[in-house]
Amino acid sequence: MATFPSISPDYGAQKASEPKVRKVQFGDGYEQRLTYGLHQNAKIWTLAFSNITETQSDEIETFLDARALDNASFDWTPPGSSIAYKWVCESWTKTIPYANRATINATFREVFEP
Repeated sequence: MATFPSISPDYGAQKASEPKVRKVQFGDGYEQRLTYGLHQNAKIWTLAFSNITETQSDEIETFLDARALDNASFDWTPPGSSIAYKWVCESWTKTIPYANRATINATFREVFEP
């Protein structure tokens, strides 16, 4: 399993949760909710890697391109965690604001696989 390069994202990274819940609304106003699935609360991280070198941005892009080509997940440890989880990155952007500097914005979505 490939591990994301050890380049830290900016502070202020956003984490979102996506619990899987089915709802049934009854005619009298009552509602019943049920979580389903083994892994029913996947996380989504919106990350920025700002003011990194062109070499670092190329390393990140090459890594993400290779995973996209193979439809493969990768290991990454979120900020504030000591455990690596499995992720996919389906979209990212690269901006070059200055010579030899770059910014990469990416969205990592947690996946559950062996």
